Amino acid sequence: MAELIGAPFGALLRRMIREHEREGKVFDLPARKFWHGAADLDTSVLFHGRRASSPVGPAAGPQDQMAQNIVLSWLAGSRILELKTVQINDRLVLPRPCIDATTVGYNVEWSQELRLADSLREYVAGSMLLDVLKAENLLGLPSDRLKQDTILDMSVGYDLAGIRSPQVRAWIDSMKDARTEVEALRDQIPDDLRRWRDLDFTTRVSDQITLSTFHGCPAGEIEGIVRFLLTEMDVHVTVKLNPTLLGQETVDGLLHDVLGYDEVRTRAEDFDKDLQWDQALEITDRLSEVARSRGRTFQVKFSNTLVVRNHRSFFPAAEQVMYLSGGPLHVITMALVDRYRRARPEVPISFSAGVDAQNYADCVALGFTPVTTCTDLLRPGGYGRLPRYDALLGERMRALGAPRIGDFVVRAFGRGEEAVRAEVSGGPARDALLGALATGGDLLQAAAGGDPGLYDRVVRRAAVLNTPLGAARAAADPRHRAEKNRSAPRKIGSHLVLFDCINCDKCIPVCPNDANFVYETAPLSVSYEHFRVREGAVARIPGGQFVARKAHQIANFQDFCNECGNCDVFCPEDGGPYIEKPRLFGSLESWTALRERDGFFVRRGDGGDAVWARIRGSEYRLEVDRARDRGFFTDGVITIEVSHRERRPLGAQAREGAPDGHTLDFSAYLNMALVGDGVLDLRRANPVNATTP
Repeated sequence: MAELIGAPFGALLRRMIREHEREGKVFDLPARKFWHGAADLDTSVLFHGRRASSPVGPAAGPQDQMAQNIVLSWLAGSRILELKTVQINDRLVLPRPCIDATTVGYNVEWSQELRLADSLREYVAGSMLLDVLKAENLLGLPSDRLKQDTILDMSVGYDLAGIRSPQVRAWIDSMKDARTEVEALRDQIPDDLRRWRDLDFTTRVSDQITLSTFHGCPAGEIEGIVRFLLTEMDVHVTVKLNPTLLGQETVDGLLHDVLGYDEVRTRAEDFDKDLQWDQALEITDRLSEVARSRGRTFQVKFSNTLVVRNHRSFFPAAEQVMYLSGGPLHVITMALVDRYRRARPEVPISFSAGVDAQNYADCVALGFTPVTTCTDLLRPGGYGRLPRYDALLGERMRALGAPRIGDFVVRAFGRGEEAVRAEVSGGPARDALLGALATGGDLLQAAAGGDPGLYDRVVRRAAVLNTPLGAARAAADPRHRAEKNRSAPRKIGSHLVLFDCINCDKCIPVCPNDANFVYETAPLSVSYEHFRVREGAVARIPGGQFVARKAHQIANFQDFCNECGNCDVFCPEDGGPYIEKPRLFGSLESWTALRERDGFFVRRGDGGDAVWARIRGSEYRLEVDRARDRGFFTDGVITIEVSHRERRPLGAQAREGAPDGHTLDFSAYLNMALVGDGVLDLRRANPVNATTP
């Protein structure tokens, strides 16, 4: 199975800076998709007592498991990033493909795929890259409106024994104090980027955790984990709860009767084994008190994905269940939040379930912090979909005359007057607030005449009052119904090959890890001959016609690719870019280790280039002397000298004892030449040439 491998920190930093300077993009996200925020609006929120410039961010999932993902999320507008869940069992073997965003959203992957030490490195590297972006002011914002306040939120799972293990405890401690990791990565900054070696990098990467537990985790286990995190690890805690809290009858009623997903079937055992409603309320009460006694904060998150039967052919048949997300989960989770808030209105809530640009503002209006998203960012546009979240929120805020998030919460659903009257019995402060509501005035200023916490109490009350209206709006939204989500992305009937495609480039942004990339190569159409051993000599025999019609080509960087299958879902052609397009490895070691996969490893030296290739299971090597325009192409039996620029063979010889009849396919050289020259061309940044100064 392919494994994720993080890029060297120096290569990530070099590519980030070079790509922005030369091409106006970073990790393939164009600058026009960078989030700048609005000068006239304050979208900042507090999460566990720390300020973030926006409430939006990725949920613990594919958009935040590697350093470049963190950068992409941040550039597009995320300011609260829930890092992908780590656990003691860091050698999982997951089915492939593992993400099905064809219609609503299903997955069978649920944890970080990196080792604990590698996850730590990726998260610290991501934090350091953000520090560089901020210091560079790459967003180009005036100093008086920097929207840089960012929170990285750890996510750990899945049971008390694993979380209390020395390995996970050490991992959490290293996120709280990452000086050792920061210095190790600082030492990797190359000479051409030495100006960043003295930057005061963040060393307290995170001091808060969102807890993810197994479906079916007992109430006592959940409570024990949170107590341990609050008291022994001294972190703020959010506990993620499951949609099964609503009960199977209610969930099935929403899925089938309201939304029309008759084919989606839940299992009674998943509801029976999971945390029950009364238990959830009881542990919420006790854990809130524990947090207060420790000077920490505690809140809940709605919700985890929903376990359903695997009724589709996308995942391996051995997978009996899969996890539902997207639109239907949004409706279910909104109903769950409504029920929970009626019982525990004082408990802060973070939210993740089918969030997209159209419903994001409503989520903000319900006071959720943060509002995290995942499935929507797997669709065409990827991270570039995030700026529209803020744009639509801004339109709503301006229309209501709300200069900040709190004012928006109070005004969004027309329950502001009720919220004020519920929190203020009378006097000048109430009159000022009611007057500001009526005239479009500033509510924060109006509340200044009351006690210090008045404004926040009114905002919280309004959020609670808004909740049933928000839940009803979600349930009534036709976008979430089955009939609106039946159509799969369009296929055009052609099959991908190594070179050339329709060049829609959809596969690039839909990859959360930025594994697919564009490179340029000179189009080539040439007849070629094969070479065969005959009685110790090498003879030419008929070959074929090699054609690469386009300069614009697509490749896949294997070290960043976990073969989730998402690029195949949205590619209009069949075959899957991650399968059919050139697969580039980041090291000779990784190329050698994955012998069951075809692919290339390309390296630039002082005077020449080297390419290793595995094509249809056969292995080849190409050495190129750029100064002399000579290439030496071999399969270990026959070696061919070529004029590399002309792609023309000059001579061939066989090694001593070469078996008679052995044939060397010259098209393999042509493949290697086009791929190698293309990905090493520094005019377009990519993960391969990022290692070249």
